[in-house]
Amino acid sequence: MIIDTGMNRPECLTAISSGFKEIDVDLEKADFFVTHIHADHSGLMSVLARDTSTVYFSQVEAAIFDHAGSWLEEQANFARMHGFPEDELRRVFKSHPGSRYISKGHLDLHLVRDGNMIGLGDYLFRCIETPGHTRAHMCLYEANKKIIVSGDHILGDITPNISAWSDEENRLNQYLISLDKVQDFDVELVLPGHRGTFKNFRERIQQLKYHHQVRADEVLSILQEGSKNAVQVASEMSWDMTYKSWGLFPSMQKWFATGEAIAHLRYLEEKGKVERKVEGRKIVFLLR
Repeated sequence: MIIDTGMNRPECLTAISSGFKEIDVDLEKADFFVTHIHADHSGLMSVLARDTSTVYFSQVEAAIFDHAGSWLEEQANFARMHGFPEDELRRVFKSHPGSRYISKGHLDLHLVRDGNMIGLGDYLFRCIETPGHTRAHMCLYEANKKIIVSGDHILGDITPNISAWSDEENRLNQYLISLDKVQDFDVELVLPGHRGTFKNFRERIQQLKYHHQVRADEVLSILQEGSKNAVQVASEMSWDMTYKSWGLFPSMQKWFATGEAIAHLRYLEEKGKVERKVEGRKIVFLLR
């Protein structure tokens, strides 16, 4: 079983095909499990899957494929209300990997939900729905072997992007609840979707919780100066980037940063610590 596929672009196909050759993977005998809808995890599944393949995918997120042509425009309208500039939006539309490198063509999916079991040789994986990074991100947990395939839910030395592009969900709160959901699992090895494997499972969960508390406190500190829109808040947040100023951030990085700022503002709003108001058709936030 192949878990996640990389983006639908020639460089990714070359890299993963080389890896398959190195370890003697026969795609005619391979199944796939996709942890979530993002293009860097799902993009190549329609290229790699064969007629003999079973492709496991979240039942909740499969419905998003039906709206693949409209989601970016909907997010752009939402971003405009939060102060994202039009010239930056045009650049995001041209370069967004979620629209450029997605899976193309129809693919029959085997839909899974939280708690479903997948047997594979002497492995028995349980599907664990962990919303936050996406609407219904899925991990795989093997209790007997004490392994968790964490996708983008828990990463070892970077933090998953938790963005909000709708007022319908409190993504950061969902993410924190999802961390609580898995923290008591007996895990000796974490297989994440990015960078290296790691073993300090519970310690890393605590680090991620602390990170978001620090970020929330930082947002509150920024709003002490007065009401600001989400882009203004994002521009004053601290980012682990090599660019010396917000103005030098590429448009896509400003997009991801603004999504994270909105997620933290939405979280603080539901906690009753900030409130919003509309100024000239734009949303601003202020301390309550």
